[in-house]
Amino acid sequence: MDAFVYNANAARVVFGAGALRHLEREIGLLGAQRALVLSTPGQRKLAERVAALLGAKAAGIFDGAVMHVPIEAARQARDEARRLDADCAVAIGGGSTVGLGKAIALESGLPILAIPTTYAGSEMTPIYGITEGGLKKTGKDARVLPRTVIYDPELSTGLPVGLSVTSAMNAMAHAAEGLYAQDSNPIMSLMAEQGLAAIARALPGIVRQAGDIEARSQALYGAWLCGTVLGNVGMALHHKLCHTLGGSFNLPHAECHTIVLPHAMAYNAPAVPDAMARIARAIGTQDAAAGLHDLARDNGAPVALRDLGMPEADLDRAADIAVSNPYWNPRPIERSAIRALLQNAWAGVRPVTNVSRNP
Repeated sequence: MDAFVYNANAARVVFGAGALRHLEREIGLLGAQRALVLSTPGQRKLAERVAALLGAKAAGIFDGAVMHVPIEAARQARDEARRLDADCAVAIGGGSTVGLGKAIALESGLPILAIPTTYAGSEMTPIYGITEGGLKKTGKDARVLPRTVIYDPELSTGLPVGLSVTSAMNAMAHAAEGLYAQDSNPIMSLMAEQGLAAIARALPGIVRQAGDIEARSQALYGAWLCGTVLGNVGMALHHKLCHTLGGSFNLPHAECHTIVLPHAMAYNAPAVPDAMARIARAIGTQDAAAGLHDLARDNGAPVALRDLGMPEADLDRAADIAVSNPYWNPRPIERSAIRALLQNAWAGVRPVTNVSRNP
């Protein structure tokens, strides 16, 4: 066995259908008295429900969370937290809302309680991202890791089926890259494989019946595991490409991950056959890249960047940005190969690598 370092990120997790009822107790355990509730404009009603549960401990609601955490939204939220004298933030929603909470914590150190309604996994990581001047900058800081996470599958039943699928595929990307991360370790690999398997089991059930609590629970459990992987090991090419496409071209986050993931796996497959075999085994297929593509397609998710409105003419610029400051990757970053990868992702080509090896 190779040597490794395992560093656990501390977080309290409350999991189960109806777990939102424990919110006031969890705020009390944080020692907080004035919670600023965060949401997107579209989830304002959920934020109001949370504020009602908190009663006198709700300092107010800020519903300005948007994709990719623009610096302007982050500054507005920070100012509102100061104005209301908030001593914690409650982020209810997906990655955009949790990301906004992190932006507040990065500057103020306020503790965050996260209540995910999607499968993004951001709630389990000390990673933050802020977009400024058309570029998304990411970093790690222990201050932004939510102190408590409430996973209530009932809250995700209202997530549209299409978004449920892409959000879950986004979570799978964290686990897939975690299996070949530069700082990977056996514990994270176990979580990654189990997370991939749980989500692969969940998606057909969600597509058949959006309110299937068992399927929603499996998806949320998988997202928790995949998010934990993201928070503990470094990411590689796939995440760099998605940060580029989201931050510089404003493409939707989860859909980008869904489309790009099979192609990034195909690019890296020759360098990491063991990881590909584990991914394929987890999702019940022979080929990791093709299997991920099929999982998305068969459950109604987009598989081509052109379907998101990405102009073909922008692919050259996207390739240039992605290779200008690359993340570590198991296969060397080659500009021509990255450009070809993006072309295939733009067109929705089904990648096949035929890499098969038992780990």
